[in-house]
Amino acid sequence: MKNPKSILITGATSGIGAALAREYAAPGVRLVLSGRDPARLESIAAEARASGATVETAILDVTNEEATVRWVKAADDASPLDLAIANAGISGGTHGGGESVAQASAIFATNLNGVVNTLHPAAERMIARGHGQIAMVSSLAGFRGIPGAPAYSTSKAAVKAWGDAMRSRLKPRGVTVSIIFPGFVRTPLTDVNQFPMPFLMEADKAAALIRRRLARGKAMIAFPWPTYLFVRLMAALPYLVSDFLYGRMPEKK
Repeated sequence: MKNPKSILITGATSGIGAALAREYAAPGVRLVLSGRDPARLESIAAEARASGATVETAILDVTNEEATVRWVKAADDASPLDLAIANAGISGGTHGGGESVAQASAIFATNLNGVVNTLHPAAERMIARGHGQIAMVSSLAGFRGIPGAPAYSTSKAAVKAWGDAMRSRLKPRGVTVSIIFPGFVRTPLTDVNQFPMPFLMEADKAAALIRRRLARGKAMIAFPWPTYLFVRLMAALPYLVSDFLYGRMPEKK
């Protein structure tokens, strides 16, 4: 959608979510933002308002299905949503002792269930109107399971599969579905990484790129392109080769 005027973004307190809020903030634009940190959320809202946008905020845990669905529907009731972006996500890895069931479950609950909790009710409203756009943040890590971050890469692969399925289902109903696949972007999730991050991109540049491609209705928004080509190549290799290579990658905290 070229010029969305009513935009919902989850995980808007930092990283890509905060950068998207700043990117879209302008006179005549309504932003509906959620996050879990009140101070940071209000700071981002204040910046967006200074740019001329109308901003509504909510302290929200997207793993809470009932609360998230109620928030999305209330936002749409107040002013029909043109674009809903499910960005909220958490990370974790195996560094320092492996990955517990509790850690994996928390990652799945936020990164997958949170996307569904946000975008399913938004899509239902858009179907009824016959137009709209939903977008979800996956990751280049979702193209192949990463030994150093099993639950994270699996959750992002699941987001990709759900988005692919929803795109085929919703396109005939007038709703555009876009899946965002960032590589390394400077955010709190990557700040803890103690290993080289090739082609590390600043969040504001990532947000500008995402906005441009969402405006064109791109089904897949993958960046930076050298990292995208690398992960696609790795995913296409025989398991004997890819297991060897991935097994030598550094673990994520």
